[in-house]
Amino acid sequence: MDLPSLVHGPRWMGAVLFLGVQLLALWPVAAVEVHTSREVEAVNGTNVRLKCTFSSSSPVGQRLTVTWNFRPQGLNSAESVFYYYEEPYPPTNGRFKERVTWDGNIGRNDVSIIVWNLNPSDNGTFTCQVKNPPDVDGTIGEIQLRVVQQVHFSEIHILLLAIGSACALMIIVVTVVAVCRHYRNRRQEKSTETVETELTEKETLKSTEEKASVPLED
Repeated sequence: MDLPSLVHGPRWMGAVLFLGVQLLALWPVAAVEVHTSREVEAVNGTNVRLKCTFSSSSPVGQRLTVTWNFRPQGLNSAESVFYYYEEPYPPTNGRFKERVTWDGNIGRNDVSIIVWNLNPSDNGTFTCQVKNPPDVDGTIGEIQLRVVQQVHFSEIHILLLAIGSACALMIIVVTVVAVCRHYRNRRQEKSTETVETELTEKETLKSTEEKASVPLED
C-alpha cells in the first residue's frame, strides 16, 4: 500500500473543503433592502403616508409580497396592518379596518400605505417587510409614528420663521423710509412755493409803492 497517498489524500480533500467554505462565505447573498423614514410625526385627526421603498438583486416578480405590521407603544405584540400579494389586501378587522389604503407602485419599488384619521392609539412602530423570491431575506423597515395634537416647530421651521420675519421687517422699514422721504419732499416743495409767493407779493407791493410815490407833473 502506498503510504504517501494515504497521508496526502485527506489533506487534499481538506484543502478543497476549506476553499469551498471560503467561496460560499464570499458569494453575495440574495437579500431585499427596505428603506423607510425612522420617525414620522402627524397631527391627530389627519392622514399620514407611511413611505416604504425597497431594492432587490432580483427582478420584481409576481410572487412579491409586502407585509405591514404595527406594534403599539409600550407593547411587544404586533398586529397586521396591510398585506400585498399580486394585489392589495386591506385589513378586514382590527383598529385599522377601513383606515388603511394602498399608495404604492410595485414598478417603482414603492410599497407605501396611507393611514387615515389618526388618533393617539396609533402611536407606535409600523414595520414594512418585502419578499421578492428568491430574495426572501433582508432588512425590515421600521417607522416610529407619533400622533400629536399640534405640529411642533422644528429648527428648520424656526429658521424659516425668523428669515420671513426679518424680510417682513425690512420691507416695512423700507416702506416707512420711502413714505417719510416723500412727505418731506412735499413739505420742502410747499415751503419753497410759499417763499417764492411771498417774495413775489413783496416785489409787487414794493413796485406799487414806488409808482405811488412818484409826483405827478403839472
